[in-house]
Amino acid sequence: MEYLTLLIGIVFILWGADRFTDGAIALARRFHINELVIGLTIVAFGTSLPEFITSFWGALKGNAGISVGNIIGSNLFNTLVIVGASALATPILIKASSIKKEIPFSLLAAIAFIILCFDKLLNIQLIDTISRADGLILLLFFILFLSFTFSTTQQQDTEQEAITALLPMTKVIFFLVIGLIALIWGGDLFVSAAIQIAHNFGISDAVIGLTIVATGTSLPELATSIFAAKKGSSDLAIGNVVGSNIFNLFFVMGACAAIFPLEVGEVSYLDFAMLIISTLLLWWFAATGRKITRLEGGILLTTYFFYLAYLLSTL
Repeated sequence: MEYLTLLIGIVFILWGADRFTDGAIALARRFHINELVIGLTIVAFGTSLPEFITSFWGALKGNAGISVGNIIGSNLFNTLVIVGASALATPILIKASSIKKEIPFSLLAAIAFIILCFDKLLNIQLIDTISRADGLILLLFFILFLSFTFSTTQQQDTEQEAITALLPMTKVIFFLVIGLIALIWGGDLFVSAAIQIAHNFGISDAVIGLTIVATGTSLPELATSIFAAKKGSSDLAIGNVVGSNIFNLFFVMGACAAIFPLEVGEVSYLDFAMLIISTLLLWWFAATGRKITRLEGGILLTTYFFYLAYLLSTL
């Protein structure tokens, strides 16, 4: 039964991502908003809701390993698998603003998050913990990120608007709402089934969070970015990934820790290091030629599979 639920969840995720992407692109063009900003905010928030729901329930039930592992694993999946798979489908063009502003901001998010986690290494306390104070600091960074994003909003290219038919507003809202519902419901079905299957095999909470749960909660980002890239909306594809990574670290972890202080637990220093390495790889590839090529997408995917193989070898 768990495997059938897993498949149903995937179907809802893929269908919902297609509808939500259409609605987000139409919304951006109707209100003359740059698609990168839509990707960094509305789409990133929508596709990060499964991570928030999963991490919140994990923290509420005392499974901090799933909560923290889910966020780290989701960000690694976003950067390495989603960008990699999207680039394999269609090379992703990168705007100069992403190279100079958004991707560096996601690197800052990873560094700030890691510093706040390393209590034991910094001799602050005996256990690595994301405290309520740490959570409030992350939420403050999140507010700064939103202010920064909207302050740099630019009007979309008028030539693109001229050749694009505007969808009726009722249809835009319908696509956004029905797509988001399908994404959340599909993600919930997938994660619930995946956790049950993993527990049947005796896999730890931290590894479940880093792998199975992270993959499940990141499927909306994967589907949304691939559909966006294939529809020629590279800004939306890269903005969704970068925005989701920042949302996950600043908002999801910040909100969860502000309510339930989280022990880092079995998440290793290698897992944290991969956050930095993956973001640096993305930044490097984006800066060379201002696009992510199919070859670079393949390198990102290969990096993730090597990391995944290492995790599985430690079981």
